[in-house]
Amino acid sequence: MPVIETGMAGLALWAVLGYLLGSIPFGLVLARVMSLGDLRAIGSGNIGATNVLRTGNKTAAALTLILDAGKGAAALLIARAVTGAEDAAQLAGFAAMLGHCYPVWLRFAGGKGVATFIGLMLALAWPAGIGVCIAWLAGAGALRISSAGALTASAVAPVILWALGFGGAVLLAIALAALIYWRHRANIARILAGTEPKIGQKAQ
Repeated sequence: MPVIETGMAGLALWAVLGYLLGSIPFGLVLARVMSLGDLRAIGSGNIGATNVLRTGNKTAAALTLILDAGKGAAALLIARAVTGAEDAAQLAGFAAMLGHCYPVWLRFAGGKGVATFIGLMLALAWPAGIGVCIAWLAGAGALRISSAGALTASAVAPVILWALGFGGAVLLAIALAALIYWRHRANIARILAGTEPKIGQKAQ
C-alpha cells in the first residue's frame, strides 16, 4: 500500500527529491577525493564516468559509473516503493536525470546522463534495461566511442520497452532519449567530423 499519496503536491515532492538525488556530482567528488584534479578542466570537462576514465584511473571511472547509475535507479525505486505509483516513480527518475545533467550546485553544468539513464532503465524494467545495455555495448564497440553507445542505446530504448510489453514507460524513454541527444549534440558533430575521442583515450 502506498505511504504517500501522489496528488499534485506529492508528485512535486518526488520531482524535487529525484532532482536533488540526481544532482549529486559523484564524478567530481571522486576525482577530488582521489586527487585526480578538477574534471571540469580535464578532457571534455564533463563530470561523468567517460571523462573520469580519461584521467587514467579505471577504479574512479567504474565507481562513478556505478554511483551515477545508482542514483537514477534509487530515485525511481524509492518513489515506487513508497507510493506504489508508476507516475511518481517515473517522474522521480526523470527528475534525477535532469538533476544529473543540470545540477544547481554546478551552475547547471552537469553530465550527459548516460549512466543515470542506464540505471533508470534497469530499475524501470530490468529486461528492457539489459537490452539497453547490450545496445550500448554494440554501439560503443562498433566505433570504440562511448557517445556512439549512448546514442544507440537511448534511440532503441523506447522500441525495446514497447516490444517487451512495458508500453507505459515508452514516453519516459522518449523524453530521456531526447535529453541524451540534446546533451550529446557536440559529440554528434565530432562523430560526423571523425574527431570524437575513443574509449579510454587519456586526456593530454
